[in-house]
Amino acid sequence: MVRWTLERGLIAVLLVLCSVPLSLSVSVGLGDLTAAAQGSTISSVVVQGNQRVEAETIRSYLTFSAGDPYDPGEINQSLKTLFATGLFKDVRIRRQYATVVVVVVENPVVARVRFEGNKDVDGETLRAEIQTKPRSVYTPARVQADEQRIRDVLARQGLYDAQVSAQVIPLGNNRVEVVYQIGEGVKTKVKAIRFVGNDSFSASQLRFVITTKRTGWLSFLKNDNIYDPDRLALDRELLRQFYLKNGYADVRILSSNADIEPGGGGGLFNRDTSGFVITFEIYEGPRYDFGYIDIESSLPSLDVGALGGALLTKPGKRYNVERVEKTVEALTVKVSEQGYAFGQVRPRFDRDPTTQTINITYVIDEGPRVYIERINIVGNYRTEDQVIRRQFRLAEGDAYNRLLIEAARKRLRSLGFFKTVDIQTEPGSAPDRVVVNVVVVEQPTGEFSFGVGYSTVEGVIGDVSISERNLMGRGQFVRLGLSGSLERFQIDFSFTEPAFLGRNIAAGFDIFHKEVDLTDVASFRQRDTGGNLRIGFPVANNTQLGLRYRLQREEIYDATRDASLAIKQAAEEGAVIVSSLGYTLAYDTRNLPQQPTSGIFASISQDFAGVGGDVQYNRFILDTRGYYPITNKITLVGRVQGGIIEPWGGEDLRLTDLFFKGGETIRGFERAGYGPRDACRSPTTGERVSGCNEDALGGKYFWATTAEVRFPLPLIPENLGMQGAVFVDAGSLWEPGEAAVQAVDVDEGSFIYDTADVRLSTGVSLIWQSPLGPLRADLAEALLKADFDRTELFRFGASTQF
Repeated sequence: MVRWTLERGLIAVLLVLCSVPLSLSVSVGLGDLTAAAQGSTISSVVVQGNQRVEAETIRSYLTFSAGDPYDPGEINQSLKTLFATGLFKDVRIRRQYATVVVVVVENPVVARVRFEGNKDVDGETLRAEIQTKPRSVYTPARVQADEQRIRDVLARQGLYDAQVSAQVIPLGNNRVEVVYQIGEGVKTKVKAIRFVGNDSFSASQLRFVITTKRTGWLSFLKNDNIYDPDRLALDRELLRQFYLKNGYADVRILSSNADIEPGGGGGLFNRDTSGFVITFEIYEGPRYDFGYIDIESSLPSLDVGALGGALLTKPGKRYNVERVEKTVEALTVKVSEQGYAFGQVRPRFDRDPTTQTINITYVIDEGPRVYIERINIVGNYRTEDQVIRRQFRLAEGDAYNRLLIEAARKRLRSLGFFKTVDIQTEPGSAPDRVVVNVVVVEQPTGEFSFGVGYSTVEGVIGDVSISERNLMGRGQFVRLGLSGSLERFQIDFSFTEPAFLGRNIAAGFDIFHKEVDLTDVASFRQRDTGGNLRIGFPVANNTQLGLRYRLQREEIYDATRDASLAIKQAAEEGAVIVSSLGYTLAYDTRNLPQQPTSGIFASISQDFAGVGGDVQYNRFILDTRGYYPITNKITLVGRVQGGIIEPWGGEDLRLTDLFFKGGETIRGFERAGYGPRDACRSPTTGERVSGCNEDALGGKYFWATTAEVRFPLPLIPENLGMQGAVFVDAGSLWEPGEAAVQAVDVDEGSFIYDTADVRLSTGVSLIWQSPLGPLRADLAEALLKADFDRTELFRFGASTQF
């Protein structure tokens, strides 16, 4: 028993003694291994699994290399870096003793990209938007992002219900084909455009301001009836600028919402059962005039008195932010001309709510001494750099001026070449240098359009044209047009260079051919073929001067058997060449050219024929129109026009040189309804001359005036765009050409009715800015007329452009 116990004790002691060294040995071994793992040096890096990507390229992405100490943190970072390249489907990094092995599984290569189911948007447009390209590396994330890009492109075309899914087809050799399957669905277009809070301007007027249009019968020819968030943002700015130009300095566009309206009838001209209803909520605020205008300067030796000519803001005139901006720009230029390159001009506004005036003080001081180091232009894949740079009044090396940069941005936007224009700055290579980055997004500038219409004068009217506003990216305008009716045919081609010789001069040429059937009013047809050379440029604020040279061939032909002797004689003379020089001086302050409520348009034109050719005359025409808002919704319109033509050099005037006037100047009269006319009666007996038409023969002098009051129709919703009008027209046309008098009076065969007496008419009008285009119906009664004049009671005209 004792022996057995002793043996057990000896065994226990041995186990204890043996266990201590064993435990220490294991512990030391593990510590050595860990230290070796973290501190040992990497002898080499081996890449496995790569097929297309070079091993050295893969090593370049690693954050460690041979000779570096092994660090698990660097291994983890390298894994992230390799996955971020998008080149690999899987990456593993393991250690074999002192060697690190990188095992990769490459993503397949895209062999082809196809689109299926796309009808409204072509494949080339979609290829330009997506990032997955042939011969690029396939990644699921990129394809998924491309699906969303395609949805965005389709949405801009009104396809908001479009479905897009990508199918990946393996082709072998680690290649795949990506097929985007598209279900376009039904287009969702703009069904209606509404305005809330627009007390001063009607909805039909504001619709002329914005670029988004309502859907009509022929809207498929354009995409401006498609809801586009970018276009809606532009429309907000256009509305704000429109109000700011018309005196509403406190205007705010509170919201612009686009809501889907389900079916329930699209109205007479909008048959789509569903679509977007766009609503602009506007706070107009009070309307201001300019108060006192002053200039303050902190610059020594600056001659403030010499700056007065740059002030376009005049006390008592309607507030207009555009004039403020142009004044700031003009003052900045004049200050720099006096040697202050860094002078800056800031308008300080002082509103007076009582008098509703805004006093403006233009504060001139020294700006930061910063130069423009470089102007970078990004996004102009089609438009040439020079087209963008010429909108800047600054160049590299000039003093930086924020206001001049903003003015350039507005000019770029007004070109119509770009969907968005963003100008940013970043520090240059020195503290006093700045880099200007101009980022643009281009938009289509070509346009195919056709118009249809009807008038009681010409019957059905139509025209087709194709134009390009940015020809070959050079900013040039070109147009080819074809128009006609039952009585007229015309084809013309125009080209315009807007920056001739690098200056603010528009130069171009026109070629035309025109045939007009005047059988109903003058028993002949007329054919004109020729061309113009022209230049135009601003001479003052709101004032343009146009100069031209015209060379054309004129011919009267197909005179009827019963035509006036004057017309028969003109037809027998055959064609003549007319070579003339002319000019037009135009002044325009209308707030909205398409449907103005305030402002003036005045033009004076003169043509001098006889610079070569067969015809010699001097023609002068004046046309003035004024618009005055009696109230926010009632507008007084006045018009005065007149013309004189006189021969020179012993030559007489041809019929085609004279003025023919009718219902277009005095409503209630037919086309060429008043003025000199063949009496077709014997001057001695007064008897009717057989075989003679009482044809209009034109006159050398005319004048016409109009007074019209336009008002909204009661009980008619404003958003329909209908107006009523009452008017009074007056005028006269007299003095036929001497050749016509002599031709008619052969052997006392007949004589010419002629009088300078006033013609007067009055009536009412219905004006409708319909979805089909502008419609106008006039009901007029001639109160004063000559016995030989030809009158009409009703005149209707309708036309639209698509």
